[in-house]
Order: sequence, then structure tokens, then C-alpha cells
Amino acid sequence: MTATVNYSRPPLILGDLVRHPMPKAARGALLRSVSRLANQPVHTTWVSVQHPGHLRPGSILLSWEPSPGGGMDVTARLGLASAEVVLATWPDLHGDWTPIVHPTVFEVLGLHAALMVATDALHLSNHLAAAS
Repeated sequence: MTATVNYSRPPLILGDLVRHPMPKAARGALLRSVSRLANQPVHTTWVSVQHPGHLRPGSILLSWEPSPGGGMDVTARLGLASAEVVLATWPDLHGDWTPIVHPTVFEVLGLHAALMVATDALHLSNHLAAAS
């Protein structure tokens, strides 16, 4: 089962959401698009806590909650083929913390895409070797 995401709704801009706690019905904000430029908006979609499911490989889910220091404790989770792992945590971030998490999530999305291309190339190579 994969995380329930409603792509028919317009994306939410992460920077508009980060100063407030997540809605109680949300498990987190799934990143829909991340520009290479840190000053561009990061588009997200809420993921329902009622249908948590497993994240699709390469998907990144951000979740946050108020910290004792008055900021937000932020966690990023990465969907892999067989598991969901904690990618990073950022404690007690204040204000618009989008630029702080942007470099990490952008790099991980690029690394995951490169790994998938390499994996597909290896599978194709093995298939061609077995066929000859």
C-alpha cells in the first residue's frame, strides 16, 4: 500500500505552511516538486494520517511539530523499495525553514534518481547478457 496522495488538488507551497503545526489529520507533506533553486517554492500535498501506507520509492515526506524552544522539529522520511527510512531531522527550526531543508531533499532526490538509472542500466545489461 502506498501513501494516499490527492494530486487533483492544487499543490500547497511549503513556505506558507511551515510556521504552523500540521493539521491533526495529516501525516505530513509529500514533496511534489523541488526546484534546483532554493528561493523557489517547494510544492507539497498533505498525506492523510488515516491512510498512512508506505511511501513510493524516491518520495520524501516532511513532518513537523512544535518544539519546546518555540520553533518546529522537522523530520524527513524517504521511501525506498522495501522500507521507509528517516532521511534527516532538524530540531527547533524557526521561521520559514524551507531553505534549510531544501539542499538535503534536493540532493537526495537527485541521488535517488541517479541510483534508479544505474539500477535500470544494470538490469538491462544483465538481461542482454543472458539473452546472448
